[in-house]
Amino acid sequence: MSYQDDIKALAQLREAQQGKWASISPENAARMRAQNRFKTGLDIAKYTAKIMREDMAAYDADSAQYTQSLGCWHGFIGQQKLISIKKHFGSTKRRYLYLSGWMVAALRSEFGPLPDQSMHEKTTVPGLIEELYTFLRQADAWELNHLFRDLEEAQQAGDQAKADELIAKIDNHETHVVPIIADIDAGFGNAEATYLLAKKMIEAGACCIQIENQVSDEKQCGHQDGKVTVPHEDFLAKINAVRYAFLELGVEDGVIVARTDSLGAGLTQKIAVTNEPGDLGDQYNSFLDGDEIESASDIDNGDVVIKQNGKLVKVKRLASGLYQFKPGTGEDRVVLDCITSLQNGADLLWIETEKPHVGQIAGMVNRIREVCPDAKLVYNNSPSFNWTLNFRQQVFDAWEAEGKDVSAYDRADLMNEKYDGTELAALADEWTRNFQRDASREAGIFHHLITLPTYHTAALSTDNLAKGYFGDEGMLAYVAGVQRKEIREKIATVKHQDMAGSNIGDDHKEFFHGEAALKAGGKDNTMNQFG
Repeated sequence: MSYQDDIKALAQLREAQQGKWASISPENAARMRAQNRFKTGLDIAKYTAKIMREDMAAYDADSAQYTQSLGCWHGFIGQQKLISIKKHFGSTKRRYLYLSGWMVAALRSEFGPLPDQSMHEKTTVPGLIEELYTFLRQADAWELNHLFRDLEEAQQAGDQAKADELIAKIDNHETHVVPIIADIDAGFGNAEATYLLAKKMIEAGACCIQIENQVSDEKQCGHQDGKVTVPHEDFLAKINAVRYAFLELGVEDGVIVARTDSLGAGLTQKIAVTNEPGDLGDQYNSFLDGDEIESASDIDNGDVVIKQNGKLVKVKRLASGLYQFKPGTGEDRVVLDCITSLQNGADLLWIETEKPHVGQIAGMVNRIREVCPDAKLVYNNSPSFNWTLNFRQQVFDAWEAEGKDVSAYDRADLMNEKYDGTELAALADEWTRNFQRDASREAGIFHHLITLPTYHTAALSTDNLAKGYFGDEGMLAYVAGVQRKEIREKIATVKHQDMAGSNIGDDHKEFFHGEAALKAGGKDNTMNQFG
């Protein structure tokens, strides 16, 4: 319904009250409705799921149509990201938010900073989803409020052409609400616990949930050692749990991202159940490391023996009770994980790798696509990678393979600043610039995200300000390094009172109190200094 149609409908509703709503303005009520498009988290989940499905179809038709996101640990960070996207690119299309379990653990837990091991409160995750969408909805209200104020000014001036232009902008306003890919870690418990948490996340607005195949109570960050995976039947039960949560809540387009950590995981907690040779449990167990035995005398107290490829094998069991996979089987296990997940309800894949290498990712994806042709990835462009060193070494290796003289470079020391201005460094930066385009074209990556960017940008900008402010620059460090840049670059937060909603509040006061409204935005408000 358009803004003008809503005014007419509300006017009719007011008239039906026979004077009891005489002080209610249909224009004001229609304005408030327009500034609050989404009433519940489920409204958001259904709306954004549709967007993701359309984007996935667009990517299948053209791999250049990949999507991107940045990880956010606070609603304000997510809000400012979307405001910046609209400001610089005019549209939020194919831009999402990522909710990182790592950042929830490190920055949002009541225990204080924690490692990425699922030790934080599980309710913090849906709480952050709700917070992010609260701030995005407020960004809608903030942007529309400026349009409505401009409309009121044009109407008072009798400028109908300007008023019509603004009404068209209001009717065609693009929301800041975008899909969130939300990290549920390994489900925070068994399948029932996964289902219950998934429901809370969906109710908060999540249309896409990412779940990994690690053991919940042994969960590690994807870029740390000691990762332990579960048999496929355990992981598939959790995928089913998430799907049931989506269906129960009416989000039929909900998206599940199945993440495999098998590339860097050398351990499993238990041996898979198998009923016949070649079934899924048998395939999982075929990767277990062990020694062939010939008789019962080869078995010691506490040993575990399985039948593997027709032979009896004593599997290697650590003091922790965990079982060890054969070295070098990571990629094969990843391929099996991904095919199995896609064949059993997952929509997208996440392969956690140890480096950003298009060839490595493509090698696995091409094998997966032999069975599942429409396989698509969500890929972690992780700050855990040393991107500069990785790409300089990739260029070095490519040049060496081509027979190019690389004697001027020390491969192990390519992070050294002395190489910053070299031809190799320039080409490595170009490869980095093109990584997302190349990987989406060649390696099936539908969505690129950076998990922890705002964690690092907050630390870097704070360090720069502290260095200057507490040093010789004093107040100039803030004025020149922050405020003046906000003004020059037209960053909305320079008017922080407005960004926080003071103008919206003033307008509401006028709606509620009429001429008696006591407003904050008068001539003595120092926000006026910023024009």
